[in-house]
Amino acid sequence: MSHSARLSDYRTALTTPGMRGPVVASLLARLPIAMVGLSLLLYVQRETGSFAAAGLVSATSLVGVAVGSIVQGRLMDRLGPTRPLLTAVSLFAVFVTLAVTAVEAGAALAVLVPLAFAVGFTEPMVGSASRALWAHMLPPGSARLAGYAYEAISMEVFFILGPGLSGLLVAAPWAGTGVVVGAASMVVGALWFALNPTVRGVRPSPAQRSLLGALASPGMRTVALAALGFGVTIGFIEVAVPAAAANAGHVGLGGLLLSLWSVSSVLFGVLYAMRPFPRAMHLRLPVLLGGFALLSLLLAVPTTLIGLGAALLVVGTLITPQATTHSEAIEQVAPAGTATEAFGWVVTAVTVGLAIGQSLSGQLVESHGTGTAFVAAAGAGLLIAALVWAFRRTVAAGAPLPSKDELALVGR
Repeated sequence: MSHSARLSDYRTALTTPGMRGPVVASLLARLPIAMVGLSLLLYVQRETGSFAAAGLVSATSLVGVAVGSIVQGRLMDRLGPTRPLLTAVSLFAVFVTLAVTAVEAGAALAVLVPLAFAVGFTEPMVGSASRALWAHMLPPGSARLAGYAYEAISMEVFFILGPGLSGLLVAAPWAGTGVVVGAASMVVGALWFALNPTVRGVRPSPAQRSLLGALASPGMRTVALAALGFGVTIGFIEVAVPAAAANAGHVGLGGLLLSLWSVSSVLFGVLYAMRPFPRAMHLRLPVLLGGFALLSLLLAVPTTLIGLGAALLVVGTLITPQATTHSEAIEQVAPAGTATEAFGWVVTAVTVGLAIGQSLSGQLVESHGTGTAFVAAAGAGLLIAALVWAFRRTVAAGAPLPSKDELALVGR
């Protein structure tokens, strides 16, 4: 059942007793979530001079995030969030140090690629833990959905700040500054979150678990497919935009340009959460992805960076609505007791999509130019949107029957 989130519901969620500490800590931990990978891409590109090599290293780190989010999510569902997060953050600090050392030493891709995977794999999944925490702290209803919407919207705020900071810091005297600053913020925030009393008090919910975990649900697989298409489309664009800036002679503007679409994403995302359309979740998933892909074609039209920035503002309007929809859909399709892992699968699908898109986009940019990469982004998104439409009934089948309270909420 799909509800809308009013401003009062956001206030109720964010003032829930015990949530202030986790909310602030998760903000610090997730601030660099769009910064570490992009900073690594720009860092490697500056040191090697190759967008193809940088795209491969960045894509590999995203594959690591994809795998790590599932492992960490499953462990947090079974053990609670604190111990898995503490282990992950310790290993993350070690592998970031090794990766930076390798880049500085001019190591070959055969060394950089596995280190990038390790960095991604151990990146602490505070986002998954934070999203799952709302289910422990709030009953089903509009306030909990506002908490989920807040998670998606706050992530987009980080997507505003992250690329901009990456673009600025890569121009610092040392190109690895962005990687180190982002990693330090993630480590401090994750430790703060994991050791918070509210988080430490979370206990796993008893549930029968299959080998497939959250993916045992056909509807969950369809949600993951929609998230994959979302990531693929963004991945193409995240490489093509900095390349367009570099071709225009303004390397430092690449990250700032990417931050523009997050501005419109946040603004439109708040409005969309109040009146989502289509209302039915099984229709909303393919429609939003298809619309996002079609809008991406606009990026191939401009011939100036100003025009590209304007196009990014338009395209960005459908980013947060998709992220919010993926999070809300988990409530409808995920098996009981797998909430953290289910969100981990969404993160995995998005990051695998980003890895695919970035890797292919790097090759297209160098061989055929940025315009081809933007068109490929739209084509890939539309293709996957068509597949999500074909499997839409699996999401509808997972929808619970509305209760009297839920019907009353909808009627308000």
